[in-house]
Amino acid sequence: MIGQSVKPLNLESMKRGTRRSYDKEFKKMVVELHKSGKSSYEIARELDIPGDMVRRWSREYKSNGDRSFAGNGKPILSPEQREIAELKKALKEAQIERDILKKAVCIFSKSDNKYSGS
Repeated sequence: MIGQSVKPLNLESMKRGTRRSYDKEFKKMVVELHKSGKSSYEIARELDIPGDMVRRWSREYKSNGDRSFAGNGKPILSPEQREIAELKKALKEAQIERDILKKAVCIFSKSDNKYSGS
């Protein structure tokens, strides 16, 4: 260690949990570069992003097309998909209400039987 310089700790690089966000246009540009034949490693190195992110964005764009990269983890839904999601939500609420009513009927029928024998 004598005569060697010691690098100071870079606290910024040690931080965990800091996420970089990328807009839709940037992601599309990365996908286009990947589709043009450039390797994900080259793109990642040039743009300072993880290589697996390049491959993930390419897969997403390939499967969803222009509906890719909606942001905040919420996919862009077609009108049919939106209607299906709304119907599923309504069905779930109706099932919960049904279960509550079943329990209420069970409770009230038990209390009626208690006093019928007196």
